[in-house]
Amino acid sequence: MMKIENLYKTLRNQLHDQEIAKTFAEIVQSSLNAVDPTKCVLKALQLIGDSILIGDQLLSLKQIDRIFLISIGKAAYAMAGAVRTVLGERISDGIIVAKHLENQAQFEWPSEFKILMGGHPVPNQGSLIAGREIIQLLSKTTPSDLVVFCISGGGSALVTFPYEGITLDDLQQVTKSLLACGASIDEINSIRKHLDQVKGGGLAKAAAPAQFISLVLSDVVGDPLDVIASGPTVPDTTSFSDVLKIIFKYKIEDQMPTPILDRLRRGEKGELAETPKEGDPVFDGSINAVVGSNKLAALTALQYAREKGFDAQLLSTSIQGEASLVGQDLAVVLKQIDQTGKPVQRPGCIIAGGETTVTLHGKGLGGRNLEVALCAAQTIDGLERVAFISLATDGEDGPTDAAGAVVTGETLQHAREAGLNPEDYLESNNTYPFFRELGGLIQMGPTSTNVNDLYFLIAY
Repeated sequence: MMKIENLYKTLRNQLHDQEIAKTFAEIVQSSLNAVDPTKCVLKALQLIGDSILIGDQLLSLKQIDRIFLISIGKAAYAMAGAVRTVLGERISDGIIVAKHLENQAQFEWPSEFKILMGGHPVPNQGSLIAGREIIQLLSKTTPSDLVVFCISGGGSALVTFPYEGITLDDLQQVTKSLLACGASIDEINSIRKHLDQVKGGGLAKAAAPAQFISLVLSDVVGDPLDVIASGPTVPDTTSFSDVLKIIFKYKIEDQMPTPILDRLRRGEKGELAETPKEGDPVFDGSINAVVGSNKLAALTALQYAREKGFDAQLLSTSIQGEASLVGQDLAVVLKQIDQTGKPVQRPGCIIAGGETTVTLHGKGLGGRNLEVALCAAQTIDGLERVAFISLATDGEDGPTDAAGAVVTGETLQHAREAGLNPEDYLESNNTYPFFRELGGLIQMGPTSTNVNDLYFLIAY
């Protein structure tokens, strides 16, 4: 998990209040502890005699010959380790695909287990190898087998196995275009599901006729199972027609490789099979459980803030939209607290969660949380004893090594003194160098969890 001392140091330097900095470092830590993948899986999965209890559902193992473990996403390693803690030697074989493997030494895996790395946010050759290995392993399953899937955010890019005729280069080009145009994660994953044999119920189809369980750590607003990691083990709710509408909506059809447009158009005409839908036999008897979410993280932070004496409220865990606009809107709430004492009084804190998008106009280095923070700084400019924190719970904001940033009413004044024009950095999507120069970057390293973003509006 994150290095709390790094966050504390950043907060102390920006807030100039050691006690408040310490408290909010602990509040953030509490929220991330609540969605620690290991704890979440151990809470959701129990072995009781010859049965597995998943939430309130009991699955007998008496007729199960083999158990396979497939874990994909940014939390893949921790989730897989927790499953092995519960099931131990009952697991016959497995594959783990993660973005970072620096914590793998804490577990000892049998030699037959494959531990792989994929690319993120754009799939790479490792992603392709991972997809092929998983499909090959699942091809061995029988009706007397059980597959335990651990799924977390990032899985869409980390694991891929495109349909025939579509290359890795094609997928990379599509992914980059979608990330740049401002499409939501729901829209991006709708397209991915129709290009890839892993996604949109693809792993469920590959696992048949085995039974399977999906333990899901949600990184999508509202926790829709068919969107998280592109829904590899659940029915798909989208169609080829939906996908083409998204492409035309963002006017990116000219950026789509010919094989991809051809596949989507053939699918719309009914010439290709759709992704598995509700009622498909491949989902019979499957069990799906969301083991951790943004809401859990936010509610835990709320409780901790209140215990520390803050007048605290939860605004929403469904924050979405363009990062720049969200930053302004959230900062307006903070400005209202400063001016009116509503909806909370000092010392007060508003907590929110969700995930924004960024429409790229420049080629700078930045991320959605850094844009949220810088735009918030513009709205609270000049206010005293207020702070705004925007951070990604996985510890990585876009392609940067920062989770986000801390801004105060003094941030823009310091920028002016340093000769930094925020608008220039925002126009070129180059917010990381702005905060690197000015201070305020939250650099706490990969957290091994991933449940969207958190925002803290503080008046102290």
